[in-house]
Amino acid sequence: MKIAIFGASSQIAKDLIASFVKNTDYSCDLFVRQIETMQAWLSSIAESRCELYTYESFSKENVYDVVINFVGVGDPARAKEMGASIFDVTHYYDSLALDYIKQHKSCRYIFLSSGAVYGGSFEKPITNESTASIDINNLVPSDWYAVAKLHAEARHRAMSDYSIVDLRVFNYFSHAQDMSARFLITDIVRALKNSDVLKTSDLNIFRDFITPTDFYQLIQCVIDCKPINQAIDCYTKEPIDKLTMLADLSDSYGLKYELVEQAGINATGLKTHYYSLNRAAEEAGYVPQFTSMDGIKSEIQKVLH
Repeated sequence: MKIAIFGASSQIAKDLIASFVKNTDYSCDLFVRQIETMQAWLSSIAESRCELYTYESFSKENVYDVVINFVGVGDPARAKEMGASIFDVTHYYDSLALDYIKQHKSCRYIFLSSGAVYGGSFEKPITNESTASIDINNLVPSDWYAVAKLHAEARHRAMSDYSIVDLRVFNYFSHAQDMSARFLITDIVRALKNSDVLKTSDLNIFRDFITPTDFYQLIQCVIDCKPINQAIDCYTKEPIDKLTMLADLSDSYGLKYELVEQAGINATGLKTHYYSLNRAAEEAGYVPQFTSMDGIKSEIQKVLH
C-alpha cells in the first residue's frame, strides 16, 4: 500500500508515520514545506520506505491508495496566530487532495479535522445528536479555525461518491510533542520533570486524550473498512476529569500540585466537557485500547524514562 501524507512534519503525523513503520510494510511519500527540517527525524527512525518531497512534487500521475492531510492540524490558539490565512491554507491543501481523488476515485482521503467544528462552549460532551453552534452574525477571529474545518467538512460531504473521512481530534497527547507548550498536560509533564509544584485552576474539566497507539488503530480501521464518506470523532475507552487525573498522577509519579481559584472567564467558553460520546468509529471496527488516563500515563512514562 502506498500513502501520501500532507503536513508530515506535524507531531501527530510523525507519530503515525512511526506507527506505520513499526507495524506495516506501507510505502509513504511525505510532503512538507522544508525537507531539511524533516530529514534528521526521518533518519532517526531509520526508515527507507518513506520518501520526502515538497508539495511542488505532488503529482496526479502518482498512484496512492490513501491520502492523509495533516496540514493545519493544531490548536485554535495557533490557528488564531495565523489569522484569516487559516482559510486559504486549509482550502489550498484540501483542494490538492480533492483534485487528486477526483482523478483516482479508488483512493481514500483522510482529513484531520477538529472537535472545534461543533463550536459552542462544550458545557456537555458531544453526542451523535449534537449540532454545530456558530454565531454567524458576530464572527470573531477565534471562530475562524472552527469555520475553516466546518467548510472543509461540508465540501467533503458534498462529494458523497468518494471515500472521504474527516477525523475530528479533540485532545491528543504524545510523549514526543513539544513540552514547552502551555497546555495543562504539558504543564504537568514539566512539573514532574523539574519537581515543581503545578498551580492550576480549581475548576474541574473533562477531557478525552487519544494517544499515538489508539490514533494509529483508528487510522488503520478507516483504511481497512469499506469505503465511507463521513466524519468520525476521536475517543478512547473512557474520558478523564482533571481532578481525578491530578490525584492519579500524584499517587503514581509524585506530582505536586496546588489548586487556585478560577480567575476570569475564557472568552471562547470554558469548554468544561471537550470530548465526544459519538461512537460512529465503531462502524469502522475501531476498539480503543486505552482509557484516557491509561494513555496519558503510558506517554508520561516514556517522557520520564
